[in-house]
Amino acid sequence: MTHTPHRLEVENASIGYGEKIIMRDLSFQVPHGARVAVVGPNGAGKSTLFKALVGILPLKSGQIIIHGESLGTHKDCVAYVPQREDVDWRFPVTVSDVVMMGRFGQMGWWSQPSKTDKQIVRKSIEQMGITDLADLSIGQLSGGQQQRAFLARALAQEPHILLMDEPFTGVDATTQEVTFGLLDHLREKMVTAIISTHDLNLAASRFDLVLLINHRLIAYGTPQQVFTRENLASAFGNSLLVMENGMMLVDECCPPEEQFTIND
Repeated sequence: MTHTPHRLEVENASIGYGEKIIMRDLSFQVPHGARVAVVGPNGAGKSTLFKALVGILPLKSGQIIIHGESLGTHKDCVAYVPQREDVDWRFPVTVSDVVMMGRFGQMGWWSQPSKTDKQIVRKSIEQMGITDLADLSIGQLSGGQQQRAFLARALAQEPHILLMDEPFTGVDATTQEVTFGLLDHLREKMVTAIISTHDLNLAASRFDLVLLINHRLIAYGTPQQVFTRENLASAFGNSLLVMENGMMLVDECCPPEEQFTIND
């Protein structure tokens, strides 16, 4: 098969832990520079997919192609911002230390940071608006501030692809807008952004494409193509509440203000 450069391609990927398969036969393609929302119920495999895309979790079968070559070929190509609950915030590092970790792929784990590395780290911290927090321990920060520190780390990595797992959960509106400001900046640089979210309104209004999954691919395309009654019912099942006025609510994750109008 001929692969297109400057694109992320997932081909017949099955992903799991041990003998357990979490995602089966998943195939999709992401254009270079696109912003993609990954949506599905709790336990659908969103985090599992991200860990495979960053190379933490090997595939059971299939392949992941980036820029026409197999995953792992490109040095430090993919940046990953995990869910906050997956991070040990007690680890004794400063904000600057965390952001400098984004440079390790470029400079090597045992090398001293160069002048360029330090400049990139400083600029990344400034861009995320946390300069005054640079010398604080990461554990002293609020949830939104911790999120900004990890976004600065991803920015310092200078990735081609940015993966963010539930970045809008438990953060304030300011941090959410700062995050989208970063995504707008990265879009100008043609960085692909793939982000999981429970907020369907956000997915519909702020993303180019939506990947709807529940242990398999339910639908992939524009929000208008994906957010149909049939697709959402297939993904969320009994968790999907459809109102008489056409509004819908996913009762496992979304507060009432996140009601969303589905397409018939």
